[in-house]
Amino acid sequence: MSRRPPAAPALALFLAALLPWSTDARAAPRQDEQLWVNLTAMGPLSGPLVYFAEVQPRTGDGSSRLDQLLLRGAVGVRLNPRLTLYQGYAHVVVPVDGGRDVNEERSFQQLTAALGKPLGGELSSRTRLEQRWRSDGDGMGWRLRQMLRYETPLRSDRQGPSALVHAELFVAFNHTDWGARSGFDQLRSFAGVEIPVGGASTIEAGYLNQYIARPTGPDRMNHVASLTLFFRH
Repeated sequence: MSRRPPAAPALALFLAALLPWSTDARAAPRQDEQLWVNLTAMGPLSGPLVYFAEVQPRTGDGSSRLDQLLLRGAVGVRLNPRLTLYQGYAHVVVPVDGGRDVNEERSFQQLTAALGKPLGGELSSRTRLEQRWRSDGDGMGWRLRQMLRYETPLRSDRQGPSALVHAELFVAFNHTDWGARSGFDQLRSFAGVEIPVGGASTIEAGYLNQYIARPTGPDRMNHVASLTLFFRH
């Protein structure tokens, strides 16, 4: 009888592959401690049609104030059991101390794919193409986001929590007068656990490292305590 490979080596290899992306040879980035809470509802609509809708407040400056509020939703079509294609829209509010909030609007197209079950876990990808507008300037920015995600059960009976890692690379395609610059934009790397909470719903909790490239001044690195509730029905 074959045995499933233990989770630890798979997670170690995956995290090791992220390390070269998480370092930079330039000046040390500015750092901040943040808290992101994400509430996401998702499920079927009719036939192959599906949806998701999410609310995500993010606090910054040592988690002392609201840094961003993100509202995002999408409708998709399940092309087959492994592929789903979405069209969505996001509204992002960036509070400004002593000034008018900056609003960002995003239209996006997204493809999610199940890539198989290597090493006894589940590997998936999310590819998102965004069109971005901001209230503090003109021009539309194009940005590609590519995520790889791997999860594996922590128990041999495959019940209970799973270990979870994912990495998402952001690449901008053009310059805008509100600050977007073509090329590498940011990298997010996450390690944590996925906990079932009833039915198909889950909680994901862990540490997220966000490295952001800045066109002027030092880059930025955010150390994020991340908590997400996925309500699936």
